[in-house]
Order: sequence, then C-alpha cells, then structure tokens
Amino acid sequence: MNVFTSIKMAGRNIRANKMRSFLTMLGIIIGVSSVIALLAIGQGSSKAVADSVNSLGTNLITVNITNTDTHFTRDDLKQVKQAVGVKSVAPVLSGRSTVRNGSTSSQVSVIGTTSSYLSIRQLSVKDGRFVSSLDDTFRQKVAVLGSELATTLFPNGSPINKDVLIDGQRYTIVGVLNSKGGSMGQNSDDAVYLPFSTSQRLLGTTYITQFYAQAENQSSVNWAMAGITRVMNQTYSSTDDYSVVNQQDVMETMSSVTSTMTMLLAGIAGISLLVGGIGIMNIMLVSVTERTKEIGIRKAIGAKRRDIMLQFLIEAAVLSMLGGLCGVGIGILAAKIYAAATGSTIVFSLQVMAAAFLFSAFVGIIFGVFPAYKASKLNPIEALRTD
Repeated sequence: MNVFTSIKMAGRNIRANKMRSFLTMLGIIIGVSSVIALLAIGQGSSKAVADSVNSLGTNLITVNITNTDTHFTRDDLKQVKQAVGVKSVAPVLSGRSTVRNGSTSSQVSVIGTTSSYLSIRQLSVKDGRFVSSLDDTFRQKVAVLGSELATTLFPNGSPINKDVLIDGQRYTIVGVLNSKGGSMGQNSDDAVYLPFSTSQRLLGTTYITQFYAQAENQSSVNWAMAGITRVMNQTYSSTDDYSVVNQQDVMETMSSVTSTMTMLLAGIAGISLLVGGIGIMNIMLVSVTERTKEIGIRKAIGAKRRDIMLQFLIEAAVLSMLGGLCGVGIGILAAKIYAAATGSTIVFSLQVMAAAFLFSAFVGIIFGVFPAYKASKLNPIEALRTD
C-alpha cells in the first residue's frame, strides 16, 4: 500500500469520528496558536522598544546623578561640553505642575532645560520658537508647550504670546512643538518646557540631577562617554553616585528583557504541544483497540507490518498537521484582535509560523510511533478473534 492510499484512509477515519478528531487536535491547536500569538506580541514589543529608543537618537547619552550631597553645577556642565566627542549638552530639571488657562487646567510634566535640548532630543518647533540662551540667562518667564497640551489649553487658536498660569505664576507662551508621541515613558506632547534657570526657581532646586549629552556622531559615542566619565570622576568619588548610559545600552537591555519574557511565555505555550501529543497518542491507542479486527483482516490478506505502521503514523501526522494549520490561523487572528484592542504593535514571523507547524507535525509523528508499533505487532489470528 502506497503513501497516498494511506493518507486517503487516514482522512476517511478522521471524518468518520469528527468530534473525537477535533478534541484530539485541540491540544495542538492551543499550543500552536499560543506560540504564534505570544511571539508576535513579544516581537512587536521589542520592535516598539527599539523604535522608541531610536527616536531619541543613537548618539544620545543620559547622565543621572544620584548623590545630592555633592552638587553638580553649570560650571561642571561646561567641562562636560569640552570633553572629547561631545557635541552639545543640556541640563534637565523635571517635575509635575498644574498649568492653567482660564477655567482649563492640566497636571503635566514641567521640563526645565536650555536651547540645545531641542536638537539633542530631536524635537522640532511647530509654531513660535524654543527657549533661548537669553531666556535662561535672564530667567525669563516664558514657556513652550507640547502639541497635546497646546490643544488642551488653547483649543480654538494659537497660544503664541498668550499667558498661562503654572502653579499660580504667569508665563508667556513663546512656542509650540510638533507632535512626537511618547518615548521611554515620557510624553513630550503633554509637557511644558521652561528655561532651566526659571525652572530652578519654580521647582525649588539649585543643582543639576540629570543632563543629556549628544555625541558628535554614532562612532564617537564611546569616546564621549569616556570623557563625560572623567569629568564626573572629578566631582564624585564613586561611580555609584552617577550613571552614564547611551541609547544602545538601553535598547540592548530592554530588548534582552522583552526577548527573555517572550521566550518564557512561548516555552510555557509550547507545553500545550506536548500535552496535545499525549492526547494524540491516547486516541491512537484507543483507535488501535477499536480497529483490532480491521488490522487482523488486512494482515490476513497480505498487509505487512510496515503497511500497518505507516497507516497509523500517517493518521497521527495528519491529525497533528490539521491541528497545526488551525493553530496558525487562530494564532494570527488572536494576535490581531489583541493589537486592535490595545493599540500594541505585533510582528509576525514566517519562520516562527513554519517552525510551530513543523513542530506540531513532529510531535504527532513522535507520539504516534508507539500506537503504530502496537498495531503492527498484532497477531492476525488473535486480531480476527476479537469481537
């Protein structure tokens, strides 16, 4: 008996027991669909992280100062700017404040910085201008709004040269930024930007706890980090007092975390495939028992052991492959529903789909070997005596 005939017989047996066949495939369907959906969501998360980090620029360096006993000043920052490989620097002072225009108010992030912040963070001005060096020097009460905040406070017109109250103090709007969206937990569209010296007075802080530096180009990032570290070591005795990180380090760390979580979830989902394989083996053993007389008749008219074994192996493989195909379709649908419901990014991989399908077929064959072997070992005379 050839393979094609065995496939036809397997299909006929599966159709004859539709409900049992479906329940047999259920474990495979759940396993394959879970693997595909979870990996699509996980790879989408990794892509979103990479896009978020890259939107800040690959030559961005972030310095956070944790030791507030020793103050880092503007003079220290000038030394950082002179370090080898550093193109520009911008101090950052952030907090939360209430911004009000008439009866409309919003609790938003307040970011105090200098003019170089605009290019370092790759932002652009939609209307008006950004904070200038003169604003910082003379502590001008001027503000630049993110696009979302500008729409909230001034829905019917341009906010330029109009006043807002920030924690009860009056500031003049000099600019509105173009929309950029959220990045690394920060939403630049829902924030207000002030001159650094002005924000120090508003937030009651006289020293720097964070600043951004921009390397001259991507290849000089390591040189710039080394130069910044040397300057920081002149002020602080321990590297525990500060951290110097670039965007590539952040991206690699976050990608590693998301990849680990994705593989962990996929591994858990993969257990369903093994459970499905056990289900196939159990059903095939039941099938061997039910079809003992059929096996005896086929052996009596000349069927060889390999023919019987091939038939049952093909039947197990067809069950698992049908389950794999259904699982692929359900996994794609589930991932798309998740993306539509949450607004998340998903990334499908043809390699993952092919691997999940082939693994499901492999599981079916492996767990079908024992029932097939048992069927092929039946004695035809004993089999024909079975009622």
